[in-house]
Amino acid sequence: MKGKSDYYSLLGVAKDATKEEIQKAYRKLARKYHPDVNKTAGAEETFKRINEAHSVLSNDEQRVLYDRYGENWQEAQNQSEKEREWYANGAGWHEQGGSFSFDGGENPFENDTYSDLFDSIFGNRGNERYSEWGGGFQDIPGRTIEAELSVSLDELVNGALKTISWNTMEQNGSNIRPAQEKIQLKIPRGLKDGSVIRLAGKGEKARGRGQAGDMLLKIHVQPDSRFAIQGYNLLTKVPVAPWEAALGGKVEVETLDGRIYLNIPKGCKSGRRLRVKGKGLPYKQGGAGDLMVIIEIQVPQLLSKEEKELFEELQKKSSFNPRSGAGQRAAEMREAA
Repeated sequence: MKGKSDYYSLLGVAKDATKEEIQKAYRKLARKYHPDVNKTAGAEETFKRINEAHSVLSNDEQRVLYDRYGENWQEAQNQSEKEREWYANGAGWHEQGGSFSFDGGENPFENDTYSDLFDSIFGNRGNERYSEWGGGFQDIPGRTIEAELSVSLDELVNGALKTISWNTMEQNGSNIRPAQEKIQLKIPRGLKDGSVIRLAGKGEKARGRGQAGDMLLKIHVQPDSRFAIQGYNLLTKVPVAPWEAALGGKVEVETLDGRIYLNIPKGCKSGRRLRVKGKGLPYKQGGAGDLMVIIEIQVPQLLSKEEKELFEELQKKSSFNPRSGAGQRAAEMREAA
């Protein structure tokens, strides 16, 4: 497996793809790269890799192992089978009076091959999985798992309930099998894009009687058509007419909790930012960030006869020349982009 493409990328599907989506993607690619159809160099090798990816991802148990261990999934599977066989034979560790002890017999996890394997999967804790220390069992805690939780801006602000599910492995006696965990999570107040929620004990399962790992959910806020997010502040653009910018006035602006009327100062330039305090994302301990309103002056594209005459009259009588003083200047890179 090493050096090969990720199975999901190879099939062109998402990591949460259903079996039907995986099957559909596989059939499409199999037709494209089948050696009887595609005679180009490398097509046969690609066809073999597509079959390998489909074989693993369409098998529930193998897919769980692949999602957890990546390219080491086969070693992890072999290891689980070796464990089950060892336990089934009644050798090795067993529980006595609430503690674990070793009753002799060959421990298959002590040799260098299994130590190297466990190092590759679990890091330097691997060879500590089973150890004989004062006749006791070395409990290995589960690792922390990191994932991303995508939410809309409204869900972030209003504390919506999100159902989260993930694949895992569960052990019942000597049996290890794939399972799915599911929880309902209420989005807490005070989060922003990039915030992390820690779910205690929802990470990797522990070995022995160790403590389960945690799950870290990184918040990703989906793009919103009304607001951009900058920390706890929100940014929005509001179009105004030339006469509103010149004479000043009030314009209606949408916020997270309803519409307000914003005062436009006289002589307001396009691109000016007006701050509305407390209308951004809520803080954890109360209060909120600000809403930054960016003024965007727009001119009418079509003029009635009367409007045209008024603009022509203004042109004749006005002494305003936007090019006097500052003159022509280079654009900033973000403006040019």
